[in-house]
Amino acid sequence: MHLRRVGLVADGISVRIPAPSFRGPAMRLRPALFACALLLAPLSLSAQEPPKYRSAQEILDASPASDWRMPDPANTLYMELAGGRGIIELAPSFAPEHVANIRTLAREGFWDGLGIYRSQDNFVVQFGDADAEDAAKAKPLGSAKAKLPAEFSRDGAGLAFTRLADADGWAPEVGFVEGFPAARDPKTGQTWLAHCYGALGAGRGNEADSSNGSELYVVTGQSPRQLDRNITLVGRVVKGMELLSAIPRGPEPMGFYQDAAQRTPITAIRLASDVPEAERTPLQLLRTDSKTFADATEARRNRRDGWYLRPAGHIDLCNVPLPARAP
Repeated sequence: MHLRRVGLVADGISVRIPAPSFRGPAMRLRPALFACALLLAPLSLSAQEPPKYRSAQEILDASPASDWRMPDPANTLYMELAGGRGIIELAPSFAPEHVANIRTLAREGFWDGLGIYRSQDNFVVQFGDADAEDAAKAKPLGSAKAKLPAEFSRDGAGLAFTRLADADGWAPEVGFVEGFPAARDPKTGQTWLAHCYGALGAGRGNEADSSNGSELYVVTGQSPRQLDRNITLVGRVVKGMELLSAIPRGPEPMGFYQDAAQRTPITAIRLASDVPEAERTPLQLLRTDSKTFADATEARRNRRDGWYLRPAGHIDLCNVPLPARAP
């Protein structure tokens, strides 16, 4: 039996059917019947309704409880301001020594009564001791360490990395680790946190190892990713960003207030684990390794609701929201 090409393309594939070895009337009908069946198959598929688009919010509303987690109180900071409470999740997997020092500073009340002394437009707010560089006026660090190693990146071995599909201009691969926006380089094996909106970093001088976690900043502008692997990132704000992003901007060029009265006072910064349970803020964070997170990210990446005329087919790492909710 030899093969004979039929002038038919099903879903872009040329179909060959076996030609009979003799030409009786009954056998001549079979190729025609087979070709008709192939023609009808795509028609029945195209008649099916496409899956209904679900918005990211609809996906979140339908998510199972197992796709959410409670932040560890021992790695959560409460930043108490006159306008309310900001909640910060620390990242000991990436900056263990800085996080340990920050815990010590919080337990000993280092930031209590200090303030936010810098607010630079489209960049950061910074807080800590505005007199830290004046030895005569600087607030003592207590039992915290005055010097720490730089923790710009770490070996990616052992980290569960949830990768985004889209290309990134700052790193070979980007995604999420334990809820934090992160990047990695498969060639070097290094993984690091990314400077996305809400990221918390440890300010430093010219020397790489000149930060100790006492002077901190939060990204309030458009993702200064050029800072990645140049400063130690220690966590991210998970609730209360409006308290920081709405702070009046300081003067050019860097947003440091010239008048101390313009600073935003910090009532206290405490570890959630040191706060009585009745006074803690109930909070759940969406697991970034969950199906809900993947589906919600894809819904934002390719929006097909009534307003969007063209789905983007792309999403930037720092444009992926990290959902939080009250349990």
